[in-house]
Amino acid sequence: MERTKILVTGGAGYIGSHAVVELYEAGFQPVIVDNFSNSQESALTGIETILGVKVPFHRIDCNDVEAMRAVFAEEGSLRGVIHFAAYKAVGESVQKPLEYYHNNVGSLLTLVQVMREFGVEALVFSSSCTVYGIPDALPVTEQTPTKKANSPYGATKQMCEDILNDVAVAPGNKLRTILLRYFNPVGAHASAQIGELPLGVPNNLVPFITQTAAGLRQELTVYGDDYDTPDGSCVRDYVHVVDLAKAHVVAVQRLLDGKGATVETFNVGTGQGNTVLEVIRTFEQVSGQKLAYHVGPRRAGDVPAIYADVTKSVAELGFKTTATLAEALQSSWKWQQHLQAING
Repeated sequence: MERTKILVTGGAGYIGSHAVVELYEAGFQPVIVDNFSNSQESALTGIETILGVKVPFHRIDCNDVEAMRAVFAEEGSLRGVIHFAAYKAVGESVQKPLEYYHNNVGSLLTLVQVMREFGVEALVFSSSCTVYGIPDALPVTEQTPTKKANSPYGATKQMCEDILNDVAVAPGNKLRTILLRYFNPVGAHASAQIGELPLGVPNNLVPFITQTAAGLRQELTVYGDDYDTPDGSCVRDYVHVVDLAKAHVVAVQRLLDGKGATVETFNVGTGQGNTVLEVIRTFEQVSGQKLAYHVGPRRAGDVPAIYADVTKSVAELGFKTTATLAEALQSSWKWQQHLQAING
């Protein structure tokens, strides 16, 4: 039986590569678009090693409308798109706001235009819990008001959501969209063939932890221990990347089955928060490595605490995470050890 084709923009990235694997294993035919601005070609090798097949790949920038048209024309019969391609570092977005607006908002506009031209009507959009800003109450539900974003990165995700909601109510619209608001993805595939692969100094906590444990970084900085949280460090909802990838498969199937409203929003998290210091302690337990770290000043753009209410995604999307924080961190360490082994 012929597989249903799903275009995956940013499919060589951290979350994208795991989603490609889960899509294929669920019976879909993923097609990857990536320009390696924030990923590496080795992810394609990892995907092929896991699946035992080469996944179709196009090296292009999603802001390039002619290149995107060429992909849609060449592939034909695309039934849906998962749009991951975006810059994603909160701190960097404060330094480079223009680049973030151009890439993140521009690529969505280009994609939706080309989808309309080719009659592709199902879109899963990679959003973020940053759209909630600094919430008044926790946990956050999908009805929690979005507030002024704490960073240009968060603002681009809010804008993209606004664009997709506006498109949904326009006359003659046929696009159906699911907005997945991710909390903090961590971990790696159990095979240790794909995982988070930051270019240069990591912006995210867990790769900084694993690189410090591996001796690639001298020590880890905890940005602030004076927040109003259980131990003073920031609280986040850490979701295993494989669980997150599976949420995309469920979302794609929901769109193709014609279920739900024209635009739907779902939180994807575990439903509980962990502090940065808890993550460090848990990593030390599962890895047997003692981490060198110090407490530094607060970081611009950081929200003190946020974690998800997942009632809606469990009830309506039929999705629930299964992996624990310890399992996620263990897989991250296994991935780091794999990188050490192949890079020496």
